[in-house]
Amino acid sequence: MTALSTPSAQVLVVRETAPGERRVAATPETVKKLVALGATVHVEADAGLSAGFTNAAYEAAGARLADAASPGAANLVLCVQSPTVAALAQLSPFAAIVGTLQPQADEARAAALSGDTRKVFPLERLPRTTRAQSMDVLSSQAGMAGYKATLIAAELAPRFFPMLTTAAGTIRPSKVLVIGAGVAGLQAVATAKRLGAQVEGFDVRPETREQIESLGGRFLDLGVSAAGEGGYARQLSEDERTEQQRRLAEHLKSVDVIVCTAAVPGRPAPKIVSADMARGMKPGSVIVDLAAETGGNCELTQPGQTIEEAGVVIAGPLNLASMGAVHASEMYARNVYNFVALFLKDGQIAYDWNDELLAKTVWPAAPAQKPSSTPLQEPTP
Repeated sequence: MTALSTPSAQVLVVRETAPGERRVAATPETVKKLVALGATVHVEADAGLSAGFTNAAYEAAGARLADAASPGAANLVLCVQSPTVAALAQLSPFAAIVGTLQPQADEARAAALSGDTRKVFPLERLPRTTRAQSMDVLSSQAGMAGYKATLIAAELAPRFFPMLTTAAGTIRPSKVLVIGAGVAGLQAVATAKRLGAQVEGFDVRPETREQIESLGGRFLDLGVSAAGEGGYARQLSEDERTEQQRRLAEHLKSVDVIVCTAAVPGRPAPKIVSADMARGMKPGSVIVDLAAETGGNCELTQPGQTIEEAGVVIAGPLNLASMGAVHASEMYARNVYNFVALFLKDGQIAYDWNDELLAKTVWPAAPAQKPSSTPLQEPTP
């Protein structure tokens, strides 16, 4: 493993290897910006090809193809999902790693990411503050996921979404219910409305009513509020949950399509649509569960599969943002660049641990008793 003789920024943009992953952590646009910050940028060959970005486009932006440098030469690694344990072992122990790494989801990955000299920045840990909005990968990718989930619902539904007047008579618009009014849910509301459906949005946080209605949806009020801290919902009491479930079950009998989007980062998805609720829907109804990756909002959801139960189609698609790889990559890459710009200055890497965005994102915790600006130091050969 070759170590750098200086702490100058040597950036490596990896080619994603997770099954079905088509996104890339840097685009030619953001490579050009990284170069302008003084970094030397290496891009693994064909890293952006699935997202529509060629090797030639990266080279024109100032990058070098990574086969000209070993992975161990990089001191800043950019990725979408975490590299494999074997790939992590090839990186310098002094390398900073930025991506949606989810270290706590896998013990072997966590061990490979750990190290006293390594700085690991799982972007899903980024504080949800106004200043962090330009770096918020969860929001940018959720927007694409909500859009794609609605298109999947429209494809699976045996009905038109819009109202149509034909020689054979008038076709009523489909009734679509979006569960959860975060970024993904609001995008699903907007997309279903554009397709001409009659759209409702449901969330236990009453403050989302205005957002849903601003996009043309109707707020479904079941009389139960679970407004919590930080913009997330609190856990419902048993009595509140029972009443919510009763009212929702009755309402779902008239719904044609459900798009489920309710999720809390780092926790299993809340079970909102019970098996009995799903089976009680009209035959030909569709449920698309965007929360499938964390267990699903519907009890019958099988992650990665589309099943049929009592005449109701239930889809649990995974990694929906990757289905829109071009625009998802563009948004993700800008998020990553804005975060990296916090500690990449004049070609050097220096961490200011007084910056809450760095201190609260680094895993497992910000280094204790460090000076406010800590340059990256590596041994010389």
